[in-house]
Amino acid sequence: MPIDSAIAVGAELPDATFSWSASDVALYNLAVGAAADPMDAAGLGYIDDVAPKVLPSFATVAANFHATEAPKVSFPGIDIDLAKVVHGSQEVVVHRPIPASGSATTRSRIVEVQDKGSAAVVISEKVTSDADGPLWTERSSIFAKGEGGFGGERGASTRVTYPDRAADRRIEVPTLPNQALLYRLCGDRNPLHSDPEFAKAAGFPRPILHGLCSYGLVCRALADELFDGDVGAIGGYAASFAGVVFPGETLVVDVWDVGGPQLLVKAAVAQRDGAAALGNVVVTRS
Repeated sequence: MPIDSAIAVGAELPDATFSWSASDVALYNLAVGAAADPMDAAGLGYIDDVAPKVLPSFATVAANFHATEAPKVSFPGIDIDLAKVVHGSQEVVVHRPIPASGSATTRSRIVEVQDKGSAAVVISEKVTSDADGPLWTERSSIFAKGEGGFGGERGASTRVTYPDRAADRRIEVPTLPNQALLYRLCGDRNPLHSDPEFAKAAGFPRPILHGLCSYGLVCRALADELFDGDVGAIGGYAASFAGVVFPGETLVVDVWDVGGPQLLVKAAVAQRDGAAALGNVVVTRS
């Protein structure tokens, strides 16, 4: 079905009420590389049985953590084949510390549909609240190949301008060959990340890492390396998905401290001559 932006933009999606446990948080943390060294006492804080550390990026999986089916891209005015879709960008703003267990409700709406000619970009916003008020706000985009040309606006650029100098810090973040298989247990069952034949049909030589797994891996590494494991020091975290990462590759993360509350970050793939992984990354200190 062609995209009908007049119907899509402003459409409110059904509310989703969900719960999560300390075990869910611990599994997510393992899926984004936490506690890789079982002898590192600091890392073990991520898998505490009662109160594990909760990364801001956990917000991206909390509502669908127990999903067992592949997602569908079907909204008012929008119906897209999953094989055509890749994640474009993701932003999380944390309004207060996310508890290690709890229940909450997410309200979602489509805020913009951009027409890039050969593709469409669908931007949504989600606000998640518990009994005490808002917990976090997400803003994300998906990039749908072949779905442009419906007569919509192209949309404004959100490109980040990086300093013209060497990064202040470089962090290496390894991934495991089975990283995507571990991460899919956090609710993202898209076969692009687990089924070799599906990945081949989508144009990839093998299953690729979830963009949100790379997003979480970098968030966790920044919390550990820049904030001494204080996950609460990150109040906002935004990134665009600039390229493909294959499980087993190493991310090279460059960080620029530009003063004030923000850090600018890029992530590239070491094994492919610095192929881009995450770009337009902005970390806001809480």
